[in-house]
Amino acid sequence: MTQRQEFRVIRSYGGFELREYAPCSIAEVRVSADYSSAGSIAFRSLFGYIAQGNKRSEKIAMTAPVISAQKAEKAADDEWFVSFVMPAGSTVEQLPDPSDPRVVLRQLEAESCVAASFRGRADEDVMKKKVAELRALAAKENIALSEETRICRFDPPMKPGFLQYNEIVIPISKNHSE
Repeated sequence: MTQRQEFRVIRSYGGFELREYAPCSIAEVRVSADYSSAGSIAFRSLFGYIAQGNKRSEKIAMTAPVISAQKAEKAADDEWFVSFVMPAGSTVEQLPDPSDPRVVLRQLEAESCVAASFRGRADEDVMKKKVAELRALAAKENIALSEETRICRFDPPMKPGFLQYNEIVIPISKNHSE
């Protein structure tokens, strides 16, 4: 089974969860393209990175999800940051340097986020609707969110759309007090 990004559920609400994500390392590619193309464009570079292997010539394990993020709610529709989460316990210092200059390694600290899951193909229209729904649900609970939005895809594109599992994840605003 594919390893997944680690988190714990802090609280469940109607339609979403408040989660605490563990620190992790990611390999990320910045892409200027529409949502439907960005993942495919970045995937080649990211997959090439994990396939190149680590210092012991072992390939880096594929994990889930593949994350497509927009750093600001009002960001240009064509600026995406697509990332693979590295296996649990990996640090940037332990990972091999990418041979592709588009791949950037980053260490993420623990963070609180809201998350909502859904089944089906995560196309642009569905994604926009689900993001708006999650932001509205969090606002009802007085949870202040950051401007970043993450679309997390857990299944390969060749899996039938109605079987695909996805999540919308939005970090809590740094100014939010619980």
